Amino acid sequence: MKLSARNQLKGRIVEIVKGATTSHVRIDVNGAIITSAITNESVADLQLEVGKTAYAYAVIKASSVMVGVD
Repeated sequence: MKLSARNQLKGRIVEIVKGATTSHVRIDVNGAIITSAITNESVADLQLEVGKTAYAYAVIKASSVMVGVD
């Protein structure tokens, strides 16, 4: 897999919560949980399932990153 995005975080899928059209996929990346909202069709096409590690990546590409403090 080759992508232009530099932030490719390999992890293990720990939860998939399916809604009417969108699923929330939670990926454990070295103890940090990344949540992605993708279509149910994409979950099926990618054959995503809990526990899958091989080829489970959180790929982050953004034009800006916001930082907040209390």
